[in-house]
Amino acid sequence: MKEENLNLMKKSIVKYFKKGVPMLKKDKKVDIENKPSIIQGPVQGRTIIGEKISIDGAIRGREDLFIEGSVKGRIEVAAHHLTVGPRGQVEAEIQAANVTISGRLVGNINATGKVKITKEADFNGEIKSKTISVEDGAYLKAVIELKREADKKPVPVVKPEEKSASKPEKEPFTLSGKSSKGN
Repeated sequence: MKEENLNLMKKSIVKYFKKGVPMLKKDKKVDIENKPSIIQGPVQGRTIIGEKISIDGAIRGREDLFIEGSVKGRIEVAAHHLTVGPRGQVEAEIQAANVTISGRLVGNINATGKVKITKEADFNGEIKSKTISVEDGAYLKAVIELKREADKKPVPVVKPEEKSASKPEKEPFTLSGKSSKGN
């Protein structure tokens, strides 16, 4: 059945060009079998939300997510990578392993790994992750909390001893040679 459809399509294309439709004033035959396909299938383990798609609600997934469209709500791809492409517009609470922002994102990010903000990015919100990288030229307005590894202990803060100004340790020095107590 598929072979019949392919042969039928070949015949109709060849017939179209044989009718004398001028293309740069030369007659050309089209070789369908040797032309690469312009329609690409989905990338294995990755979902793409296209530029003309708008989602309002929650997205949960178990694979990488690439957003070029508009998303408003909550995004959970806890063990995977979320990418907001250059044309992506996202307003969401995000839970992911790693996040790359190249478009516009307003919201909070909770990542177990790395957050990367490219020079094309426009981010406004809160970031909690292990590491973060921000390219020169990116717009960033954020509260950032970097998570510590469990084996690293925080360095204790040592406060200097407080001295009171009201209790002098020594009697003040006078230039006149007389004590200020007995005048």
